[in-house]
Amino acid sequence: MKLQRMNRRALALGALAVSGALALTACGSDDTGNGGGGDASATAQAGNIDCGDAKGQLQASGSSAQKNAIDAWVKQYTAACKNVQINYRPDGSGAGITAFTQGQTAFAGSDSALKPDEVEASKKVCSGGQGIDLPMVGGPIAVGFNVPGVDTLTLDAATLAQIFDSKITNWNDEAIKKLNPEAKLPDLKIQAFHRSDESGTTDNFTKYLKAAAPKDWKYEPGKAWEAKGGQSAQGSSGVAQQVKQTSGAISYFELSYAKDGIKTVDVKTEAAEPVKASVENATAAIGAAKVVGTGKDLALELDYTPSAEGAYPIVLVTYEIVCDKGNKAETLPATKSFLNYIASEDGQSLLAEAGYAPMPEEIITKVRETISSLS
Repeated sequence: MKLQRMNRRALALGALAVSGALALTACGSDDTGNGGGGDASATAQAGNIDCGDAKGQLQASGSSAQKNAIDAWVKQYTAACKNVQINYRPDGSGAGITAFTQGQTAFAGSDSALKPDEVEASKKVCSGGQGIDLPMVGGPIAVGFNVPGVDTLTLDAATLAQIFDSKITNWNDEAIKKLNPEAKLPDLKIQAFHRSDESGTTDNFTKYLKAAAPKDWKYEPGKAWEAKGGQSAQGSSGVAQQVKQTSGAISYFELSYAKDGIKTVDVKTEAAEPVKASVENATAAIGAAKVVGTGKDLALELDYTPSAEGAYPIVLVTYEIVCDKGNKAETLPATKSFLNYIASEDGQSLLAEAGYAPMPEEIITKVRETISSLS
């Protein structure tokens, strides 16, 4: 079928370009992905999903960046495994890790790998083991804007850093004009929005600013926003909504949230041409990532300053965080069954359609092996 060929092609692109690479989608609308009925496509995939002994409720939370991917996965999975209900709360990477280390959830979604203190905290709930990072989704962090009369906008790291640090405050600033000589930039105040919650998207966005514009971004990267000024909103859906409804607005969020007419910035890099936010262009940049985790941990180090043509520099990887050993017996079958599905060829093939990049074959193979060894 044509769709299957497209899915295989999407997977192949990810495997070729991402040698060590994840959409999802930091953190926080109030929507939840929970078990429900399926449609014809879900029924078609049902035979490929191994439910095993999975049953009961599976609680998870974290990255809102991957919310749209989780929703698609849950719809397919629960159509096949009708004895399982999955409740995913997209309340942010920070909140997700906290809930996991407090033993409230079976797994967490995070757009940043676990820090040493978080690994240490996880040992309290992972009996005889610890939390590990499983890269599952990749994709671009788009910079959305709402400037009347402007359909195409190019910005570079230095200009973005100054905008989000309240150093550039008007859309007809000379720095923006220089990058957009053909645009009719209005005399309009810039309304910069950032995440109010702790977010892996913020972490990756500020890592990009720090790496690509160190002279203009003096703050240390992190899940919590540190720059002064600007306005805030909860979750990826919250900041995207503000861009949609606020004249002069600009913010950052996963590409899957750039819908309903939201325009996105083309980013100027060292390449000859500005780069559009797209799954393919993000995959090209994620291709330079390196596996830096040890043992069963598959944490990745991303390259935020790619110079290759068509490599979009503002990217993230969303991890599913789970205990390598010491998982709760009552939820382990459902956890392994669901994670096995989303790491499978069928699960990964849904990502490109939802605006995300599938993991490369060499990485997702390691993820599958690790999931099968969870105990």
